[in-house]
Amino acid sequence: MAGNSQRKGAVRKSGSKKGMVVGSGGQARRGLKGRGPTPPAEERSYHPAAKRAVRAAKAEARGGGTRRAARTGKGELPETVIGRNPVVEALRAGVPATALYVAQGLSADERVTEAVHEAADRGIALLEISRGEMDRLTGNGIHQGLALKVPPYDYAHPEDLVAAAAASGTPLLLVAVDGVTDPRNLGAIVRSAAAFGAQGVVVPERRSAGMTASAWRTSAGTAARIPVARCTNLVRTLKDFAATGAMIVGLDADGTTTTDDFELATGPLVIVVGSEGRGLARLTISACDATISIPMARAVESLNASVAAGVVLAEVARRRRQD
Repeated sequence: MAGNSQRKGAVRKSGSKKGMVVGSGGQARRGLKGRGPTPPAEERSYHPAAKRAVRAAKAEARGGGTRRAARTGKGELPETVIGRNPVVEALRAGVPATALYVAQGLSADERVTEAVHEAADRGIALLEISRGEMDRLTGNGIHQGLALKVPPYDYAHPEDLVAAAAASGTPLLLVAVDGVTDPRNLGAIVRSAAAFGAQGVVVPERRSAGMTASAWRTSAGTAARIPVARCTNLVRTLKDFAATGAMIVGLDADGTTTTDDFELATGPLVIVVGSEGRGLARLTISACDATISIPMARAVESLNASVAAGVVLAEVARRRRQD
């Protein structure tokens, strides 16, 4: 019966009446604002794809301020640049990135502030995650509260480089690397190739550095202006270049000619740079039409791979200007 005080809930108990409703203070309005596009699956810490990427990153060796996920059947996973200085340097160099992770409660300094502002200016997603999530994402690396997710490099095809050279109306000039395993050397070679008018750089899939964030950073952003192609077999690719009329010249300390007598410089040319230690492989030398050396003082036995490439490319550019 309505109003029966013995019936549970029929009569409001004293002191239970609600008072005035306090306003939200604008929180509800802010809550209606969108948070931007949804990040890819591997960049959401709670997603299974992200957990797989973290497990793969933990299995990788540490080094160079980066963590790179292992290859899967679907291709390479994004690379994670960690640490305040590496992240800031990568952003300054224009390394393409998809997300900047910031640990919660991070004490900001000028590097953190610059990284956040740079990411915001470039439209890079800014994600704040817990310290534990950051540790898992970076494989317990020394991240200093910052991590930058970099997608795999979009390689060109070797045939695209030949087509680009033909369209430019200038003689073909490419640089091929044979076993250069240091990404900083590769980045420096890319920078020299862009500086001296080459139409592209070719790297083999195996036993060679790729265009990682470290290589991109060393190239000082020139990797955005010159294509880098990847080939499955370097010797076969060099023979394909030779079939188009290009001369294949390898850098070798015991070369058949020197940069002083480099008459081949003005024609279609592919310069092959060997590894930092053993130089050109035997099969690679067999695919070369000639080998070239750089005259040096007797006290110096050899040059760094990227320095040697820069010297030869500068000589090619000089001869082509005079031709």
